[in-house]
Amino acid sequence: MPREVRERQMLDAAVAVFARRGYRAASMDEIAELAGASKPLVYLYLNSKEDLFSACIRREAEALIAAVRAAVDPGTPADRRLWDGLRGFFAHTAAHPDGWAVLHCQARTHGEPFALEVAALRRRLVDVVTQLITETAADGGCTAPLPETEVAGLAHALVGAAESLAGWSNERDGAAASETAATLMNFAWTGLENLSHGRRWAPVAAGGGART
Repeated sequence: MPREVRERQMLDAAVAVFARRGYRAASMDEIAELAGASKPLVYLYLNSKEDLFSACIRREAEALIAAVRAAVDPGTPADRRLWDGLRGFFAHTAAHPDGWAVLHCQARTHGEPFALEVAALRRRLVDVVTQLITETAADGGCTAPLPETEVAGLAHALVGAAESLAGWSNERDGAAASETAATLMNFAWTGLENLSHGRRWAPVAAGGGART
């Protein structure tokens, strides 16, 4: 069997075991058995358990980024691109719950170097969303460019909300990707539409409600 195919089988097995057991409780014996390979062969191809877990994180991160990018058609209106990006994100996390569990739950809880791998993924997602927010605001008639700090904050908030919703959706046996994406899109779009037209929320004196 070609090495590339064998390694993919090992990584598939490792993702399933790490998602189910967690990094510390996962057994290389169980991973090897699920992959249909010997444990020495797993070590030969992928070195240590730490290296194997890192390889799983990188593979699942790349697959998620690729899915989001592939879902966005550059020729469509900006709001449609944002919608398609969200739908691509939720479709992928629903179709690959073990991969998402490794990224969102397992890798975050074990410190370096795993948390650094996830942080790098998050930065890439934020970069994608930052561009989409900027383009959406401009296409929506924003009279002046939104401040960079505001766009960055919105992008981080949107990515954080998407991460939380993906976990929530998967715990419910995977709500439809379009349904979950629409939930977040409606929330985000209301704010972006207001910002695009210069309508901003601001606090007022106690008892006076809020003003825009």
